[in-house]
Amino acid sequence: MSDAPLFPPTAPPARPVSPGLYLVATPIGNLRDMTLRALDVLAAADLVLAEDTRVTAKLLTAYGLKAKLERCDDHASARAAEIAVERLKAGEVVALVSDAGTPLVSDPGYVVARAAVAEGLPVHPVPGPSSLLAALCIAGLPAYRILFAGFLPPKSGARRTALEELRTGRQTLVFFESGPRLRDSLTDMAQVLGPRPAAVARELTKLYEECVRGTLAELAADPRLDAPKGEIVVVVGPGEAETASAADADAALSEALTRLPPGEAAAEVSKALNLPRKPLYKRALELKAR
Repeated sequence: MSDAPLFPPTAPPARPVSPGLYLVATPIGNLRDMTLRALDVLAAADLVLAEDTRVTAKLLTAYGLKAKLERCDDHASARAAEIAVERLKAGEVVALVSDAGTPLVSDPGYVVARAAVAEGLPVHPVPGPSSLLAALCIAGLPAYRILFAGFLPPKSGARRTALEELRTGRQTLVFFESGPRLRDSLTDMAQVLGPRPAAVARELTKLYEECVRGTLAELAADPRLDAPKGEIVVVVGPGEAETASAADADAALSEALTRLPPGEAAAEVSKALNLPRKPLYKRALELKAR
């Protein structure tokens, strides 16, 4: 076994933690993903707001830390915000953590952050683990333009309505999902979004980490995804661009011509519908002459 120190002597020294609200990312599975700065902040915190104090207590114990804990879940977030603002005004350090990952991403911490911002109090991110970003990294899908859609509605009708609103987008979509609903959600995605490439990532950073890739229809039928356990992230690649019809172009030109001359109207519609400008300009002149 190597006798090398855990951290090199040239590692940046810890900085004093100034008063403020710190949004601290915590491991999503592997406890060694905790950052040094996160440990500094939690060690200095006068108060730690946690989605589940029992989960956070175990995390703190794993690192030999102790802190005053207050619950901050859906039912207690308003009260937690009041407490946080009071403590911040007194010049204290308040840390906010979720059960795992980055706070405010599909959890109730937003209420606390909003209250601190509204009072003009300092708010600092302490970045680190994120299941959203981890899944994007291993999905093998474009990540230059993404839309995070969180959890879809639990019932199929509402879920399909939500998916319809995302159908024409040209970005990669990211969803959180639970094991029992995964199969139904993938089936609805396949029917509404079409034959897009996708990936289902679960148990990220844990012993049984898994990423299953394929089209949405293939994933919906994959026996490995029959109510799997663990935290699940679904990444769906962008859809193919749809070609606007002549009727769509005429409707867009007619509206634009109420505000703009033909040349500018054609340019605007060309950009909006991804159509060539020259024939649009000719059509705009025809519509204008009517």
